[in-house]
Amino acid sequence: MGNSVLNKAKYSSNNTDEWYTDYSTIEKELVHYEPQFRGKKVLCNCDDPYESAFAKYFLKNFNNLQLKKLVCISYAKSAMHSTEDDKGLILSIDHMPSSKNKV
Repeated sequence: MGNSVLNKAKYSSNNTDEWYTDYSTIEKELVHYEPQFRGKKVLCNCDDPYESAFAKYFLKNFNNLQLKKLVCISYAKSAMHSTEDDKGLILSIDHMPSSKNKV
């Protein structure tokens, strides 16, 4: 059974060898660890903090998880955010406005 999953991936249209965890999988797994995140700093090392499902999850749930800080870093420029030197990005959050105060 495990081999069939690998073979399916091998012969799929995604020939880049890049496989990303989707948001629903992250949500289903991390719900079991919510108490462990309380008051913690989270470092999310990702290709693009604007596209990463992990970054989106932690940003969306920053207040619910009671995170102290979230730092998302990328090793290369983002398709959504350009930099003059084409280097990676750092997204650092230590406060998230409450959803009650939507702008």
